[in-house]
Amino acid sequence: MKKVKITVLKKNFDKELAAEYGVEGLTACPMLKEGQVFYADYAKPEGLCDEAWKAIYQYVFALSHGAGNELFYYGDWIRKPGVAICSCNDGLRPVIFKLEATDEESKIDYEPIK
Repeated sequence: MKKVKITVLKKNFDKELAAEYGVEGLTACPMLKEGQVFYADYAKPEGLCDEAWKAIYQYVFALSHGAGNELFYYGDWIRKPGVAICSCNDGLRPVIFKLEATDEESKIDYEPIK
């Protein structure tokens, strides 16, 4: 299993939808910053939003297990092997992530419960 680099590419904010459905004072995602980088494999990296992780973990898992050697979805999505562009599931203020396969080996950095 390899580590996957997760980069926050862009934070979006849909003013129209937020005005209609959002709470007063809603802004773009306050948890993440553009350019922020995380590394992941089998577990959510510390500091990454739980909801974002739920939206992207399957791509992280696939890339960490070698899906990066080929293109996703028969080559009709991303043109670069080992890369996925994903977003969190917040419809008012989605965050866009770039996931990249790396050559860095994963290792368990905690004591498993027996």
